[in-house]
Amino acid sequence: MCTVCGCSKGNVKIEGRTPGGVKFPYRPHHAHSHDHGHSHDHDHDHDHDHDHDHDQHHHAQPVPAATAHAGQEYQPTLSQQAGGAALHYGQGAAHAHAPGLSQARMVKIEQDILSKNDGYAAQNRQWLRDRGIFALNLVSSPGSGKTTLLAETIRQLGSDTLVYVVEGDQQTSNDAERIRAAGAPAIQINTGKGCHLDAHMVGQALEQLNPADDSLLLIENVGNLVCPAAFDLGEAHKVAILSVTEGEDKPLKYPDMFAAADIMLLTKIDLLRHLDFDVDVCIANARRINPKIKVLQLSSKSGDGMDVWVDWLLLEMNDAQLVKQREVARLRQQIAALEQQLQERR
Repeated sequence: MCTVCGCSKGNVKIEGRTPGGVKFPYRPHHAHSHDHGHSHDHDHDHDHDHDHDHDQHHHAQPVPAATAHAGQEYQPTLSQQAGGAALHYGQGAAHAHAPGLSQARMVKIEQDILSKNDGYAAQNRQWLRDRGIFALNLVSSPGSGKTTLLAETIRQLGSDTLVYVVEGDQQTSNDAERIRAAGAPAIQINTGKGCHLDAHMVGQALEQLNPADDSLLLIENVGNLVCPAAFDLGEAHKVAILSVTEGEDKPLKYPDMFAAADIMLLTKIDLLRHLDFDVDVCIANARRINPKIKVLQLSSKSGDGMDVWVDWLLLEMNDAQLVKQREVARLRQQIAALEQQLQERR
């Protein structure tokens, strides 16, 4: 899992108003001094459970992978599945495995990272709520048609609906360019080696994108059905996008994502007549993981089901605007009451 394996290490790049975009370190750097008279400033991503002497900066000699930290690492469960052997690394306390880390250490690292992320997500959510902006976090595997769906959604909503898009990919700004061509402002986040967006990145992107009040914000996460499940970005809902070319058992293979999502969009339904794909089985699998998940079926190519999706977006946008209006009315009442008290004391 990326909260412990370090795959998100690296420079994140967010498109900005200045040429070349804005770069900032995703992981904090910190300097520390040693007894040998000089200081270091480097990414502190390595784990301190291993033999690491700071007085002399001496590392233990490498040992074969099969024996390194053998007493700490989680040993997988061996089982027989469908006549063959299977190793399961997800049944420890951390539900994941990273070489050289104990389960307890992995849980602690994950808790620390997600706690910081949740703080940023809460700030994003409040910022969006104060402005009546309805935000969705769209997650899927690569090739599900997210960007095509977003472009068609923007076209069908038309110029009367303000739509902004945050695009997440490891490299290139191709998707942001497609969204701009469809008529909506967009900003690209390149995550480098990272496999997901986090709330800090999205907060930085919002500063650059500056979406208008009462608008719709669509966040297209990096194509990945694993890590984005754990990271709250401050959105109103996670939307899991599954195309009919991927297989009915995806919800069972990647349960965390479908458990975290409130909505599943079953896309590319125009291809159903060419495929051996059972829609009812797919929906049943999704609801085995998340009984409350809402399912919409659509095709951005043929237009089937797009009206239901667009109507749902407009309804949710209206609800977000009403929340803002009620909060503004409440604050105005408080101000009026305070002004009345002030008048009475004069």
